Amino acid sequence: MSLAPVHTADAPAAVGPYSQAIKTDSLVFLSGCIPLVPATMKVIEGGIEEQTEQAFRNFQAVLKESGCQLTDVAKTTVFLQSLGDFAAVNAIYSRVFGDHKPARSCVEVAKLPLGVLFEIEGIAVLPKKA
Repeated sequence: MSLAPVHTADAPAAVGPYSQAIKTDSLVFLSGCIPLVPATMKVIEGGIEEQTEQAFRNFQAVLKESGCQLTDVAKTTVFLQSLGDFAAVNAIYSRVFGDHKPARSCVEVAKLPLGVLFEIEGIAVLPKKA
């Protein structure tokens, strides 16, 4: 099995010893995406809705670079600073994924990088080549 790092300038660069994603022969493992604006590497201004939207833009950019789309996502893990934000996040999550409903875990954590309110990671299945 081969392992290849995925990198796109359309999502924030990794700020540590990790890759935006790792692509295998059949799966893509996406690192946690937080709401950094790629051009500035700063947290987007606003609250949970703005942060969730930006993190999803980053998530989708890495997916696209890996050769996948949202319907290829099999599993996500969502990290929230507060489960009190669950309803707002769930509304955005539902809109972004539409009819596709990957397996999901959602957990409240004490802290996230840079004090953000939302982070998402995922596993996608690479489409079969024709």
